Amino acid sequence: MTGTAIGVAGGTLALAGVSARVAAPAAGRLYTLADAPTAPVVIVPGARVRNGWPMPMLRGRLDVAVALLADGRARSVLVSGDAGGRSGDEIAAMTGYLVAHGVGREVIATDPYGLDTYDTCHRAAQVYGVTTALIATQDFHLPRAVALGRRAGIDMAGVVAGCDCRLRTRVRNVLREYLLSRPKALVEMHFPRPPRVGSAADGASTGILA
Repeated sequence: MTGTAIGVAGGTLALAGVSARVAAPAAGRLYTLADAPTAPVVIVPGARVRNGWPMPMLRGRLDVAVALLADGRARSVLVSGDAGGRSGDEIAAMTGYLVAHGVGREVIATDPYGLDTYDTCHRAAQVYGVTTALIATQDFHLPRAVALGRRAGIDMAGVVAGCDCRLRTRVRNVLREYLLSRPKALVEMHFPRPPRVGSAADGASTGILA
């Protein structure tokens, strides 16, 4: 085996180890929509929007929230993303989509400073007082999201969201998850940092997330 091959094999094993360590706290806490448990709130992390409307990945997450609210397995929803995102206002797009699909504004809380998954989870706990929650996102992202939520002090379970995405989009996101996001999460889990925006009044005192 050449030195290059050995290096590639070693790097692959290292990444696999990192991924397993990040995902470990989520073991036994990942569900499909059909078997998801109940919780006071479902958290929807943001993703790209286009022309003020969620793109397929984000729509998949929101559709899970709509279903959980409709059958009473969640009483409220916290949409958490970047209101000043490069693709547009994720919060406005998510809120508009939920309302268009029959969700009352009175059960929607908004966090415009969920700039990444870590911030979404820590702000949910610290700013919005969330102690028990479901989180809805795609399968490749879900173990990390649940692990970070639990590290933030939330009794969290994850619900798999679909994605009517192009293969190229899915491959790009899976690669980013394993090559970049999980190594970053491992550092954050062992060396917690404050959220980049630590406090905001949005939704924090409404009581709908209790």
